[in-house]
Amino acid sequence: MKTGTIARLADAIGYPERVDEDAASYVFQVDGIEITAVDGGARLRLECRLTDDEAVLPRLASYAAGRILREEAALACDREGAFIWREVAANADRTVFQREFEAFAASCEWWRARLEDRPGGGEPLPFPEMMIRP
Repeated sequence: MKTGTIARLADAIGYPERVDEDAASYVFQVDGIEITAVDGGARLRLECRLTDDEAVLPRLASYAAGRILREEAALACDREGAFIWREVAANADRTVFQREFEAFAASCEWWRARLEDRPGGGEPLPFPEMMIRP
């Protein structure tokens, strides 16, 4: 029985590779997407890097308000670019871990599909005149 938070997540999702019991972070490879799990003590954070292309950040931001109403994955940016993240209670049971990971993986796929929908062969869209700001 796996006892570390990330190891328990790996067990819950049936991940085929071994994850160390005391792993503080781990990168899961799922359907061509890298999902990083970070053990934050009481919370387990899932992250998915989207892009380091600053030109698409306004476009991604225009989707963020609507998506946060639909899912619990949030868009964020740091020095390395845009990513989405979601937190799960570290003491969640196997079923919750599985459900939350699957929902997050679906969010990753949705956001990545938006990056591929770029009109004009990859030209960035203009900054929207109106948008909801948090």
